[in-house]
Amino acid sequence: MDVAPWIWWSTVFLTTALLLVDVFVIGRRPHEPTMGESGRHLAMYVVLAVVFGLGVWWFSGAQYGGEFFAGWLTEYSLSVDNLFIFILIMAKLNVPRQYQQTALLIGIVLALVLRGIFIGLGAAAISQFSWIFYLFGLFLVYTAVKLARDDDHDGDQYDQPRIVRWASRHVPMTDEWSGVHLSTRINGSRVFTPMFVVVLSLGMTDLLFALDSIPAIYGLTSEPYLVFTANVFALMGLRQLYFLIGDLLQRLVYLSYGLAFLLLFIGLKLILHAMHDNELSFINGGHHIEWAPDIPIWVSLLVIVGTLAVTTVASVLRDRAVARSE
Repeated sequence: MDVAPWIWWSTVFLTTALLLVDVFVIGRRPHEPTMGESGRHLAMYVVLAVVFGLGVWWFSGAQYGGEFFAGWLTEYSLSVDNLFIFILIMAKLNVPRQYQQTALLIGIVLALVLRGIFIGLGAAAISQFSWIFYLFGLFLVYTAVKLARDDDHDGDQYDQPRIVRWASRHVPMTDEWSGVHLSTRINGSRVFTPMFVVVLSLGMTDLLFALDSIPAIYGLTSEPYLVFTANVFALMGLRQLYFLIGDLLQRLVYLSYGLAFLLLFIGLKLILHAMHDNELSFINGGHHIEWAPDIPIWVSLLVIVGTLAVTTVASVLRDRAVARSE
């Protein structure tokens, strides 16, 4: 996929413009969005992602179009799982509902910056070292096993990152909120507000999730342009989704198992790809392994869509069964 520099810059400009509209127009004042507002904006971002994917399909072919949709669906699913942690952070830090929208906007901007850095690092590593796919694959398999074992999104299980705990103890803080400001002045001295702790917590959470999501999408496409756009579109509707189905997320009891299976599948796909293009001298004498298949993107897309559908339906059926038994 040969992406001209002007297309790169145009895409960055347009996606930045959409983000600025979200920040300065849609979220121009601290408030709790209504269901209708959240639904309309979320639908707009989903439609934009679908139109973009169809454009990639039309101009670059089915292979790259399928890679975008596979990457977008995977990143979107992982972003939905992020919402569990965001909800726990907001609850644990007692963030007023009218300030949660601004906190999420800041968290999403931080996520975009961090993922942009990891996308660049991942592209550079892949271009220089093909064996990096072995590491990516093993890391995703490890993450999948860990996620399957630890699927209980209980508020008591969220522990603040060490840097957040350190800042809470060593940085001058106040318990009083000052709107959405990160700091304020009390008796002439500059102190940080609880919003600073919220933003720091969201930033560290975004960093941890970027470590999972970037290797996952590089298992579906090696095109940095598609990796970038899939991540941008996955994060665009995250704030609206938080307010639209925040309470319903607790009912998706099998989501972690579905995501664990997807990460396991992509991890194994990465390992097979590394074996197919093997250059490590201590593995098969540095030659590629003929029996290792390179799984086509249409198979990956079917597995992703099927897994998400089964996970959602199974969660809904279980929720209805529990409701009838009560």
